[in-house]
Amino acid sequence: MHHATVPDLILEPMVRAALTEDLGNCGDITTRTVIPADVTYAARLNAREDAVVSGMQVAALAFRLVDPTLEINPLVADGDRCTKGQTLMEITGSAASILSGERVALNFAGRLAGVATLTAGLVAQTAGTKARITCTRKTTPGLRIVEKLAVLHGGGFNHRHSLSDAILIKDNHIAAAGGVRAVLEAVKARASHMMKVEIEVDRLDQLAEVLETGGADVVLLDNMTPDMLAEAVAMVGGRLVTEASGNVTVDTVAEIAATGVDYISSGALTHSYRTVDLGLDF
Repeated sequence: MHHATVPDLILEPMVRAALTEDLGNCGDITTRTVIPADVTYAARLNAREDAVVSGMQVAALAFRLVDPTLEINPLVADGDRCTKGQTLMEITGSAASILSGERVALNFAGRLAGVATLTAGLVAQTAGTKARITCTRKTTPGLRIVEKLAVLHGGGFNHRHSLSDAILIKDNHIAAAGGVRAVLEAVKARASHMMKVEIEVDRLDQLAEVLETGGADVVLLDNMTPDMLAEAVAMVGGRLVTEASGNVTVDTVAEIAATGVDYISSGALTHSYRTVDLGLDF
């Protein structure tokens, strides 16, 4: 697994927004009403099931933003595997502060562990092939940075983060531009030398046109059968990076990987994961 992090500075606005949403106009009224300010506690963030951990960095940041005096002791790193009942983090300090940050910390950590765990499941199915599992832009609005990070924690790879990272010509671009050749010629004339170019095809005759025209670095083979994918990989012959997408599930991914494609992209990693059950125990 991959122990990727990004600077807290980048994550902070997202976590701050989530805390503001949860704390409302005047903070945690329950806690303020029922817990004396001087009560301290040692709380444990525990896994209720086996999973791949993600969101520990975010959870720690949530607790620290609520109360910088809380002592955070992470016992696992993002990207580690955990087992049911395992303690992932200890948080010591003001009981009121811990309770005020709890839900936001768990909301992030449970969801991100879900992304990482689903990713790891797909990665496991590609063992023995060169295929890498990668995500898409089908992320929860506002949470792309951390969901993409969770894909890395699960052993996957990141696709582009935004529309400004790379040129990805899809079927609608091809239709609007007047065909495969026209769209690739336009890219050759205008694209920066630093910008990678990927083009989507769903037929082998389109792929032939892409190879003949040139100007692409990556070809996205969309919704092709395994037989078509294998034929496409043979046609490309290593000249382009190949990426398969469409109907990628834990049941189909091994067969797709066996075709020899370089990457397999799945929107499900960031839109159809199941939240991992985590709990904070006092």
